[in-house]
Amino acid sequence: MAKYQTLLYYCYSPIENAEQFATEHLEFCKSLGLVGRIIVADEGLNGTVSGTPAACQTYMEAVHADKRFSKTDFKVDDVDEPSFIKMHCRYKSEIVHSGLRNPTVINPNKETGKHLEPKDFMEMKDREDVVILDVRSNYEHAVGRFKNAVTLDIENFREFPEKVKKLEQYKDKKILTYCTGGIKCEKASALLLKEGFKDVYQLHGGIIKYGKEVDGKDFDGQCYVFDNRVTVGVNKVNPTIVSTCRNCGKVTSKMINCANPECNEHFTQCDECGWEMDGCCSTACMEHPRKRPYDGTGYYVKVPQPVNEEKISKRKHKTFPPKETIDLLDHQQ
Repeated sequence: MAKYQTLLYYCYSPIENAEQFATEHLEFCKSLGLVGRIIVADEGLNGTVSGTPAACQTYMEAVHADKRFSKTDFKVDDVDEPSFIKMHCRYKSEIVHSGLRNPTVINPNKETGKHLEPKDFMEMKDREDVVILDVRSNYEHAVGRFKNAVTLDIENFREFPEKVKKLEQYKDKKILTYCTGGIKCEKASALLLKEGFKDVYQLHGGIIKYGKEVDGKDFDGQCYVFDNRVTVGVNKVNPTIVSTCRNCGKVTSKMINCANPECNEHFTQCDECGWEMDGCCSTACMEHPRKRPYDGTGYYVKVPQPVNEEKISKRKHKTFPPKETIDLLDHQQ
């Protein structure tokens, strides 16, 4: 039996008093000894949590016991160690940041693409009248994607709406959308339908479920995940590596964050260049005075910074978060 498990899940279901729910849910997770990241919004839940099999089972049973979340589909991975350091449960405006906050515009509870189970997705994806659309960000599809998938040049899912016009040439095709766990496709497919695409589908449970149920056939490379594993393998049939080292061009699936916290860019880097560049993407970042020590993983635990009242005052006048405060929770699944 596995020592630990990691659960990936989401559920679009209205939550009253969502901020209070987030506070109470955090305490519940801590009481079970879970670690992870959960977003709570008025529209639902989005989370990845990790703990002992017993704790994970208790958590899943508790979520399913709540009528609002009874249909939540958990993707369960056995892991050697917890996939997070701490437990976070935060209230946000959306459970995946799309910039489409008005439920009268996009509401996955009312209209979204037709859900395809992995075996049906696998059977449809190679047809001539089908286009496979990856709705994830550049750093995600750079490390792994379906064969022949259409990818978009986006740094964050909130850029997806402005890219829809570039897909006009596919309006007479069946559009099969996919992402890591399914959550982005709920909104992406809903937006495509609103923009006049007639035949829109989504991979139910995303890449993770596809790997578990049909062994990941024809998914090239690794699947990016939002925990300290960074990437996981899903293809047991015809696996390949598609990503290359930023610095030397060598084929590698290893993805890290730049050791310079002011940069913090997500990029692929082989082990050799990792040690040579001290975990940095460039020589300029290697020389930065705040560069973090590199231990070969390229994964860094966020350390609280001293309060800077002057900086806080300046930020009150900004309409967007500074780069160092952007949370991966905004990109999850």
